[in-house]
Amino acid sequence: MPIRFFKPLSLRLVLIVPYVVLVIALAIALGVLSYSAGSSAVATVSEHLLLETVSRISQAVDRHIVGSSAVLETAFPSGVPAPPSIESDFHEIRNRFWVATTLHTDPNNYVYFGNEAGQGLGLMRHTAEDVELRMKLRADENRAIYKVSGIDGALQFERRESTLFDPRSRPWYANGKTAQGHTWTSVYIDFGTRQLLATRARQVLGADGRFEGVVATDLSLKALNDFVGRLTVSPNGVAFIIEPDGNLIASSASRNVVTLPDGSGGRLNAESSDHPLLKAAYRTVQKRILSRDDLALPRVFEFQAADGSLIHAAFDRLRDDAGLDWLMIVAMPASDFLGGVRENVSRTILLASLAVLLAISIGLSILSWVSNDLRRLSAVARRIGEGEFDTPVEVERRDEIGALARSLASMQNHLRTDRLTGLANREAFMAQLRRRIDAAQSDRRKPHLGVLFIDLNDFKAINDKHGHAAGDRALQEVAARLSQNLRQNDFVARYAGDEFVILLGDVADRDGLEAVRRHVDDRLRTPLESVGGVATPINCGGAVGAALYPEDATDAEGLLKHADRLMYVQKLDKQRFD
Repeated sequence: MPIRFFKPLSLRLVLIVPYVVLVIALAIALGVLSYSAGSSAVATVSEHLLLETVSRISQAVDRHIVGSSAVLETAFPSGVPAPPSIESDFHEIRNRFWVATTLHTDPNNYVYFGNEAGQGLGLMRHTAEDVELRMKLRADENRAIYKVSGIDGALQFERRESTLFDPRSRPWYANGKTAQGHTWTSVYIDFGTRQLLATRARQVLGADGRFEGVVATDLSLKALNDFVGRLTVSPNGVAFIIEPDGNLIASSASRNVVTLPDGSGGRLNAESSDHPLLKAAYRTVQKRILSRDDLALPRVFEFQAADGSLIHAAFDRLRDDAGLDWLMIVAMPASDFLGGVRENVSRTILLASLAVLLAISIGLSILSWVSNDLRRLSAVARRIGEGEFDTPVEVERRDEIGALARSLASMQNHLRTDRLTGLANREAFMAQLRRRIDAAQSDRRKPHLGVLFIDLNDFKAINDKHGHAAGDRALQEVAARLSQNLRQNDFVARYAGDEFVILLGDVADRDGLEAVRRHVDDRLRTPLESVGGVATPINCGGAVGAALYPEDATDAEGLLKHADRLMYVQKLDKQRFD
């Protein structure tokens, strides 16, 4: 049998085949690395976006309800006894109710009082000058409705209600009578507007310390529902606010009130929602609440939907001493974030395969280049996850990795910058304040830090009179003033709405802090050039609260709360003086 010899392989084939296999393997590995790094980066950023969104909702809820306490305090200040009858102190009560309804017209435009004698007095504000007065002075009479223009305007009788209204039989009265402090009623549907309301109430004692009546104010939840409805979470995401029993307060994906078969309105429960993601997110959060997994909030978590898809979610819980207990939930499919990453990985593998056929040496350099840039992006994502929002990306490319880098930089900029004013946002300010406090604690000189909390006066009037575009210009002008009048080591941010915060580095002492506070206050008093102009200057001004580290607090949250409280005191003092 003849001996057969194998045909020798060419050197080119020996060199090319293993290398092609190696490069293909590297291309596959590169795809896996790209997907892993991209997924890690996106997961980190998506976590921050979830936390930011649920924090925005929590902040909106807090700002929506916080004014109701001040309304009740203004209507019946602590220590001021209830009169034996409404008519004996009618003008004083009416004036206080007038002022109380000017503090937070939206949503607290109605304040009312009922006493043990069955008397009732309520004031509902319609405009800056026009109010409706609802009054009954005997328990057996129907309420009379009056129109009043101006704080000292004459009562203009309009009509008398056809049904008997007894404040002592209302839920808000019963709640206020039995509670020692402030109390909330359950959320309910307003008969006339079909919108959700909640009522905050507080008992009022007489001069002898005995219970005399209850003062209350209604909280409309329409603006809160509109705010959540306008949120753009993700293409398939959802954001909503519920009570622990599942009744919806606000939602970006469904109504919160439904029409029942008899034509009346009813609350929509999350369990009855036709939105599967909303229902699944509620059930998951409900299990976490039952297992007491809501102690450290806000919290980010993951769960699988009924179809097996991965869902990223976050929730927060707002509770107060008056009995309020609401849950804020945000949920979005992981595919909303990872779709672009998968597409980029596919393109990267294709480019790597073409590089094998075109140029071996170029392919090797490209692999090294891509790998280095991916490592940079992963490092940047980790630092962003640790709160360093100002970490530079420093990856400039024109391919898919560059697109990922630009997306990461854009999301990073979104996390730290207020789009309207160009200032740092709340999260960036808090991160900067915490870093400054950490540095001060390790500094042997033990430097002082200052925090200013600024709330603009009469900003709503600018929006109402000149429009929201003028309000935006006013905020931009105020932001520019604050930025131009600070030292290089200071840091200014827009906290929320018409509120700004300033971090002052190396403050000598409290006198130095007060000098800066007065300087900022003076700058705010200058008429706005971007709204009224020279002919009709618009004065805005603001209330400025100050806190000094470490005397007033040793942590970021404590400093902000201290400055916010002093700002609020200053604003109330100004309102009383005006």
